[in-house]
Amino acid sequence: MKPSVSIVIVNYNTKDLIVDCVKSIKKDGPKDAEIIVVDNNSTDGSVEAIKKLKSIKTIFNDSNTGFAFANNQGIKIAKGKYVFLLNSDTYLTKGALEDLMKFADEHDDAGVVGPRLLNMDKSLQYSCFRFPTITNAIKQYWFGKKGLFDKYVPGLDKPYEVDAVVGAAFLMTPKALEKVGGLDERYFFYFEDLAYCKKVHKEGLKVYYYPKPKIVHYHGASIKKVETEDAGRWKRMIPSSKIYHGLFKHYLLTFIMLLGQKWSKLYEVFKKNS
Repeated sequence: MKPSVSIVIVNYNTKDLIVDCVKSIKKDGPKDAEIIVVDNNSTDGSVEAIKKLKSIKTIFNDSNTGFAFANNQGIKIAKGKYVFLLNSDTYLTKGALEDLMKFADEHDDAGVVGPRLLNMDKSLQYSCFRFPTITNAIKQYWFGKKGLFDKYVPGLDKPYEVDAVVGAAFLMTPKALEKVGGLDERYFFYFEDLAYCKKVHKEGLKVYYYPKPKIVHYHGASIKKVETEDAGRWKRMIPSSKIYHGLFKHYLLTFIMLLGQKWSKLYEVFKKNS
């Protein structure tokens, strides 16, 4: 019998988290869910821990192939009606995935649906994006209109149409999989969720933020082994930014942001000395 959903989890050196994530799916996820774990050449004992987990499909890579490529490996062998990309540093709450799928079933135009994400202390985690544009960059970094380049949540009272949702918990509908396919493998890490949602919109489908279902996300835990500081994070984002924006737009956005930040610092100094 075809599973209602295939849950694809990419793991890289998060041994304890991946085990807890899979356990949460078996405890509070759909009983017929297909669980696919793709390990990107972990060296922290993850491989041995994953091999001990029962009733899951596994792929073990010989190198760190990147987030998009590894997810696509799972998508290619998925048998479920829906595909749910889930970070290893998450755990489900009871009925969350069923609620997401029910919503998608009731919205024929849905391409991607994202749930409400919670931090470890159960506080709200921002998980929606506006597509980054030159106009919004100027408004935020030069004219102080906050939130246009930051993650946000549109509201918690009803579903909302948004530009994009983060890839930490990312339900892909059959229509999206048919029209768009998997993630763009040019992205090693970062921007793959934005790029996918952009393609979904181009195909005439919608991206929804649905706040009823809740998933806990240990934000950033899955990449702590990859990066240790903001400077390292930005350096790793640059290649993906160049792919997403193109070289000219990437450098123009960088110029707008850096100049805006310098102006902001000069203004703060002026205020202190005036």
